[in-house]
Amino acid sequence: MGDDDGLDLGGDDAGAGIESTGKKSGGGIGALLPNLLKFVAIGLGALIFIVVVVVITVNILGGKGDSQTSIDPTQEFIGTRPQYSTFALIGQMSTRTKDLNHTVVVDMVIGYDMNNNAAQTELTSRVVSLRDFTRNYFSGKFYTDLSPENEGVLKQEIREILNTRYLDTAKVREIYFIKLDVMEI
Repeated sequence: MGDDDGLDLGGDDAGAGIESTGKKSGGGIGALLPNLLKFVAIGLGALIFIVVVVVITVNILGGKGDSQTSIDPTQEFIGTRPQYSTFALIGQMSTRTKDLNHTVVVDMVIGYDMNNNAAQTELTSRVVSLRDFTRNYFSGKFYTDLSPENEGVLKQEIREILNTRYLDTAKVREIYFIKLDVMEI
């Protein structure tokens, strides 16, 4: 009585097969849709979270607040300028320019490495040749070459010539013009 109720002892396999496939017949797209929606919702949630974090970070770091340091990107970084000892014994000189209708009055000072006694000795011993070089250099220039716009070029040329042709151990680091006047005769 109790044993017969739940068992199919007749050996009918067709009834058992229908019963087992009946439970799996709920598959297909209907069973896949909830899982697919779950992954889409997780992806959208992650995307929204990432966008919120990026917007907040951009607003905090750069968008609305003043930065603590203000640097002009167009200006070059100079840093601290080195200090040089100066040699001013060349003195003020006057000479005519190459075009002969102008005269130039120049007072040039040479800057060299600080506390370099060998450079100071060499510059002092060559003061006559330095004066001669200065006179020859400026007498070989035209009036247009001595304009204020070309002052940087003049200083660079003088520095290179002195370092390569006139000085042995001393190195000229800077050229200063205390006076550079060009006048028409």
